[in-house]
Amino acid sequence: MTGDAFTAWKRREELAEAMIPIIGQLYRQHDVTILVHSRSLVNKSAVGILKAHRFVRQIEKEELKIEDSYPILKTISELDLTPSRIDIGYLAIAYKHDNRGLSVEDFTREAVKGAIANGDEDRNPPRDVVLYGFGRIGRLLARLLIEKTGSGNGLRLRAVVVRRGGDNDLMKRASLLRRDSVHGLFNGTIHVDLENETIIANGNPIKIIYSGDPTSIDYTEYGINNAVLIDNTGKWRDREGLSQHLRPGIDKVVLTAPGKGDVKNIVHGVNHETLSADDNILSCASCTTNAIVPVLKAVNDKYGVEYCHVETVHSFTNDQNLLDNYHKGDRRGRSAPLNMVLTETGAASAVAKALPELTGRVTGSSIRVPTPDVSMAMLNLTLDGETNRDDLVDHLRTVSLKSPMQRQIDFIASTETVSTDFVGSRAACVVDAEATIVQGNHAVVYLWYDNEFGYSCQVVRVVQHITGVLYPHFPQV
Repeated sequence: MTGDAFTAWKRREELAEAMIPIIGQLYRQHDVTILVHSRSLVNKSAVGILKAHRFVRQIEKEELKIEDSYPILKTISELDLTPSRIDIGYLAIAYKHDNRGLSVEDFTREAVKGAIANGDEDRNPPRDVVLYGFGRIGRLLARLLIEKTGSGNGLRLRAVVVRRGGDNDLMKRASLLRRDSVHGLFNGTIHVDLENETIIANGNPIKIIYSGDPTSIDYTEYGINNAVLIDNTGKWRDREGLSQHLRPGIDKVVLTAPGKGDVKNIVHGVNHETLSADDNILSCASCTTNAIVPVLKAVNDKYGVEYCHVETVHSFTNDQNLLDNYHKGDRRGRSAPLNMVLTETGAASAVAKALPELTGRVTGSSIRVPTPDVSMAMLNLTLDGETNRDDLVDHLRTVSLKSPMQRQIDFIASTETVSTDFVGSRAACVVDAEATIVQGNHAVVYLWYDNEFGYSCQVVRVVQHITGVLYPHFPQV
């Protein structure tokens, strides 16, 4: 029996290894990203591909066999495709339940026919991106933008603006991009061109611009034009302050913090369609807002939300002190690695900007805890009507699989998961199905979220949307 299991593993491993060059070629030559239930397989190892297949049992209640997905991938590789995102996991499950008697080849061609080139495609040119600031979120954005360069079309990270920290600044910036205590090593190679003050990551030259004054920079001097600037410093949050970035070469400004005043707070998957071509300054709200708003929308759409209190258990951040010291905020002066710190959160009030129908119905508070990354939001809900646990869990599972919010809401049904299991999660949040509580019209829903990486993925999705390089998804929801 043990020998049979090992033989089966080796067979699956061989198929996964055969997938790697196909996935890479589709990505680099056609800008086609292959997924398994919303998890990208680009640059994954054979074991990583098998783990993505194995994870499907958490949400589909059945195994996804690589023997079923491989023929679909082979068929896709033989098609002339336009830039797109194709989920072979969904296709394999759908084919398994299709009763029309189609061959794998015919079924796959029909399912992805919208991605097949017909000669009339008008592709958007590559779009330049500038990062203003290079802290926790800035470096993760850099990793994501470099990862998504693909064939060179789409988004291109051209420059990073920082204050010079010292004579060895460039080498230290490159080192922080290369190594991360939470998210691990950079997936690729990094070289430093000291003469030109440039970091070259996976062949992408990234100019480091040293400046403390956004109004002093002319980006066209660096060959940057029509760019999106992502301000991840949080120094300016209103339109007047952020407008300083609208310099020669910069077309739009995106803030990675809650915007103030009339700055739109955007949660991708919920209200990104409200943006118009004229919106040149916008905010991606906060990590917690991105985590809770998609689920609040999903619950409100079906059951109605009379009231919700959001309690977040949030990892500590750079805003807090390592040891007790003065801090302008209440309680935040106490040592972050040693204490749970009760503090306020603006996420509840920010909900109204993304979901106006819930204005005045959401309150919130937060506890900072001694972990470096991954947080939890507990939604204590009073619904308009009664339901039961199975119905609510099944609804959230369906939304995570078959709705326009499938990239925002992930789903897990395990009683053994803990916070570190969600480091690197690309979803805005992950519903912990086994922790859900429902009694009459009261419900408590627990959401995990990587407050660094998951949020950064949401920011990139917004940038892809406003630049027109968020490629269509197949099969279409």
